[in-house]
Amino acid sequence: MAPDFQFSEEPGHHLRWRTVECCHTCSYYYVGKDKTFGFGTSIPFGMTARQMNAWIYYGGGQKLLDDFYSDYNVLSFAGGNTGTQMGGWWRKEVKTVADLKGVKMRIAGLGGTVFSALGVVPQQVAGGDIYPALEKGTIDAAEWVGPYDDEKLGFYKVAKNYYYPGWWEPGPVIHFFVNKAEWAKLPKEYQEAFRAAAFEANVTMMAEYDHKNPAALAKLMQSGVKVREFSSEILKATSKAAAELYADESSKNPAFKKIFTEYDKYRRTQSAWFSLAERRMDGFLQTGK
Repeated sequence: MAPDFQFSEEPGHHLRWRTVECCHTCSYYYVGKDKTFGFGTSIPFGMTARQMNAWIYYGGGQKLLDDFYSDYNVLSFAGGNTGTQMGGWWRKEVKTVADLKGVKMRIAGLGGTVFSALGVVPQQVAGGDIYPALEKGTIDAAEWVGPYDDEKLGFYKVAKNYYYPGWWEPGPVIHFFVNKAEWAKLPKEYQEAFRAAAFEANVTMMAEYDHKNPAALAKLMQSGVKVREFSSEILKATSKAAAELYADESSKNPAFKKIFTEYDKYRRTQSAWFSLAERRMDGFLQTGK
């Protein structure tokens, strides 16, 4: 859910957050203002939750993000993650890129931009309005989060095809954003308490989702939900469209290029490590092969 604070114009090109002094939200809600906002949360085919933590805490990501956010007069503190999300609820199966054309899908951010390049028609629908929109056929598909959150909203009652993976959100970070001037007024011990609380929220939210999602998925499958995997054709096409989007945005947006260059370099290093250290083990533990 997007926060209720507002943007206000000041002389010059900068924007300043006002109305509240602190919020807990996802920065990618504002990619319409600047696609660079996507990096703070998640970008299509980007880093997982663990990799995002490594980048933010140790890989220079925090400084890159705060350099960008400073133009909006805020500081950021990682304060949660849902882990790799699901690929949404679809009224009909989609097996090929051709099947995507004309599909009206509730999806926000850069994921919607990538999907639109393949013929999907992104729709902006608030969480509480998704179910009736799916039920009436106003939209053909919708993404939200994952089994635990999705099961509570009842999407499975009107759209039985539950796809994975949510390639547009491999590790979405939720941040605390604090107005810089207000932050500076806090005593040092309050600032440290805030940092500690944000860190705890970041760790415990991910742990709670990992705990609750398996049980929720089991309930969904017992209700007749068909869990389906996006085809290699669709994943390759969306990955290609994402790469083209990043190249195009980097060519015209210096702020985006600055972060993407370092982000992508770090992502490649992380991917190489995880593919060696964890992929084989995960595969064996999950399949016994």
